[in-house]
Amino acid sequence: MPSTDDSADGPETQESVSVTTFDPDAGERASEAVVTAVAAIADEDPSALEPLYDVVDPDALDSLVEHAKRVDDAGTHELWFTYEGFDVGVRTDGEIRIRDAATADSNQ
Repeated sequence: MPSTDDSADGPETQESVSVTTFDPDAGERASEAVVTAVAAIADEDPSALEPLYDVVDPDALDSLVEHAKRVDDAGTHELWFTYEGFDVGVRTDGEIRIRDAATADSNQ
């Protein structure tokens, strides 16, 4: 279940951020985790959301995470995109950060 985290270690320093994780080592797919997390925050059924592929290629997102898992010295990479009115940041270490896109835009 996503949790609220007001940490100041990323671009989301002035707004509420929900953080959840997935386990790429256990074969969890980042694309599925994003849809599940956004649905939970939006209080919607995942099937009611727009297709993720309308905003980001799910296979490319999953491949990015898989590549980082295979290459131990690749470091942690992060990809941000907007989905269902939320800015979503997916890290290759299994962390997903979600913030309201409207709030993020008003803080800039």
